[in-house]
Amino acid sequence: MAKKNGGFSALLENHKSNAAIGGLVGLLVGDALGVGFEFKNPSQIPPRAEIEMTMPATFRRTYSHVPSGTWSDDGAQALCLLASLIERGSFSLTDVADRLVRWLYKGYLAVDGDVFDVGSQTASALDRLRDGAPPLESGGAAESDNGNGSLMRVLPLALWHTGPDRELARYAHLQSMPTHAHPRSLVACAFYCLIARGYLKKLADPWSWADQRLEEIYRDWSDPHEQLAFLVELDELRSFSKSSEARGTGYVVDTLWSARKALEEESFEEVTRTAIGLGHDTDTTAAVACGLAGIRFGLDGIPDRWLQQLRGFDLAEPLIARFAEIRA
Repeated sequence: MAKKNGGFSALLENHKSNAAIGGLVGLLVGDALGVGFEFKNPSQIPPRAEIEMTMPATFRRTYSHVPSGTWSDDGAQALCLLASLIERGSFSLTDVADRLVRWLYKGYLAVDGDVFDVGSQTASALDRLRDGAPPLESGGAAESDNGNGSLMRVLPLALWHTGPDRELARYAHLQSMPTHAHPRSLVACAFYCLIARGYLKKLADPWSWADQRLEEIYRDWSDPHEQLAFLVELDELRSFSKSSEARGTGYVVDTLWSARKALEEESFEEVTRTAIGLGHDTDTTAAVACGLAGIRFGLDGIPDRWLQQLRGFDLAEPLIARFAEIRA
């Protein structure tokens, strides 16, 4: 049974200055907060001050059987990636794919072992993996397959990886492939990882830096067909940000820019509330935004009451402790 006490709050004492751990815990907190509001229109979301782990008694919470403070598929899949990186010591596509299958079918790294939320694209891809498809071939590759299921889990890669930016981008592509293989999803994951790296470097504008750096990486890409596809999709990301309003949907590009909208706020708490206030895919928008907010504001920027209410400490704490040792 997952603990409901203040286990996560105790991390403040040991790791409050560790931005990477702030990112990991921020992702879990954002996901858990967003779970109860998922699939609601913005007009159905309570006032900002009432966006909490424990929601108003009159609010019809999504997944009413799931205890408040429980992370969903976002957090569990992110922990699958983190566990693979820690235990293997390097990125292994096969191992990551195997852990994702274990999550869906056996409840691996899901709080209480309960897999109560999974995107349709991810479920179909993991069905194919279970049935023997290679991880480079299992993910949906059509334009309509650009959900946010690989973006939501990729942050641990950016926090763990210390090598060249180009290698980080390549690994971000690869971790997406088992479930989301269209170039747009690959580019979104690489972009997000570089944004996270920009926040870790404490750059003034991580988003602009990541945009420029990713274009440089793609301009030097060895495969000319992939190069063209990636540059086209990078332009697609840019054009969306200029012409479309953030709406908090499950479309991978919208999720990315919805997170940026939320990160205009000046505290972790307000980033979270803005992300959830967009409605729709609230757990993923909040997970993606709050992972970056956790880097930006640190563990001590996350409200203690949310850390106290976050469940799953027994699953996440051993991974966080090992990650801290590796990156000490």
